[in-house]
Amino acid sequence: MGADLPLCVAFDCDGVLADSISSWKTLHDHFGTDSSDLLARFMAGEFSDSEFMAMDIALWKEKVPKIHRDDIFRAYSGCKLMKGAKEIVADLRAAGCHVAIVSAGVDLYVQSIAALVKADDWIANGFEFDEDGWLQDEGVVRVPSMGKDASIQKLLKIIDCPADRLVSVGDSSMDLSMWIEGSRFIGFNPQRDSAKQAFSEAGVTVVNSKDLSDLRPHLGLD
Repeated sequence: MGADLPLCVAFDCDGVLADSISSWKTLHDHFGTDSSDLLARFMAGEFSDSEFMAMDIALWKEKVPKIHRDDIFRAYSGCKLMKGAKEIVADLRAAGCHVAIVSAGVDLYVQSIAALVKADDWIANGFEFDEDGWLQDEGVVRVPSMGKDASIQKLLKIIDCPADRLVSVGDSSMDLSMWIEGSRFIGFNPQRDSAKQAFSEAGVTVVNSKDLSDLRPHLGLD
């Protein structure tokens, strides 16, 4: 089992450990808003992560001027884990692998997923709330959507893991930024055409499945 086992596996959250397209889209669905045009412009590089987050928040506040932290939690109440998420994390950790979640999603959501699967570490973006729990107008960028490599490098330094013992797993073209030199990347369950094309062009392994147990042979678990 241990021959090809990585020392660290870094998972994206949405569409990988969590059976949801995006923790941001979940909030748009909850508040009845649509940011698909903004997303396309963001992907084209028209504005930064922080600007995009502020625009998202502004859209929600047009519908609901005062949004409480509890409203955010309620929006995520129906979200589920991807099949096999708990099991693969447990097996990786039992084999001595450090399991982290590196997500450009919402911290309130990612934290709950991390707790459910018992990940060792997690990092995600988030919101500012006032002392009474009301959502402020600006977000908190910790993981740039197209710059996850900085978080990965920091993680490897903390746990003293060489890049060639890291495997990153993501479902979107932006997740390829987790693929630092010397490491491996696995595309899992890509849904968007942009992801399928990017993974194909990058020549990475792709697992077209909604069952994380299908990653096992690629992670030295079988």
